[in-house]
Amino acid sequence: MSMGSNLENLSPQVIRQIAKEVADLTKDPPEGIKVFPNEEDITDIQATIEGPAGTPYAGGLFKMKLVLSKNFPSEPPKGFFTTKIFHPNVASNGEICVNTLKRDWTTDMGIKQVLLTVKCLLIVPNPESALNEEAGKLLLEQYADYSMRAKIFTEIHAKPPKLSEEAVSQGKFSEGPMAKKHAGDKKLLDKKKKDKKKVLKRL
Repeated sequence: MSMGSNLENLSPQVIRQIAKEVADLTKDPPEGIKVFPNEEDITDIQATIEGPAGTPYAGGLFKMKLVLSKNFPSEPPKGFFTTKIFHPNVASNGEICVNTLKRDWTTDMGIKQVLLTVKCLLIVPNPESALNEEAGKLLLEQYADYSMRAKIFTEIHAKPPKLSEEAVSQGKFSEGPMAKKHAGDKKLLDKKKKDKKKVLKRL
C-alpha cells in the first residue's frame, strides 16, 4: 500500500516543523512509544507502541505508521497499525479510527498527541466509532471473549521475537555474562540431544 510521498506538496515551513517534532520524539519519546524517522521521507512516520499493562495488548509491540496528507497540519494524519490487532477502532486494513484524527483535530496538535491518543485507545477502546464491528460488539457484550481474542492476536502477531539470531550474531547481546551462559546452555542442550539419540539407539 504505497501512499506516495507528500513531500513536494508540503511547505518548507511545515516540513521543518515535522522534522523538528520527529527529532524531538526520537530523542525524548513518550513512555511506551518509539518513533522511527524515515530519512528519505519525513511525511512517512513509523512508530511502535508497547501494549499497555493491564490490557489484552500487554506484552505486545504494535507497529504503526502515520501518513501525513498534503494538507497537513490543517487536516489530520491517517494512522495505520501495520501489526495485526483485534480492536474495535482498527479496521482490517489497519486503519485507526480516532476522533482526534477526525472531528477533534486542531492544527496545533502535532504528532506526539496523535501517538499518545492511539496509545490511549489501546487502554480505552471506543466501541461507538467501531471499524471492527465484531470487536466493538464483543467489547460491549462479552468482555471476556473480546479480551481473549485480543490477547490471542497479540500473542500471534505482536510478540517481539525472542532475541533474533541476527541480533545475537551482531553481538548486540553478547556483552553480558548472560549471553555466555546462554551459549553454554545451548551446548548443554545439544549434548543432551546427542545423549538422547544414543539412548534411543540402544533401545
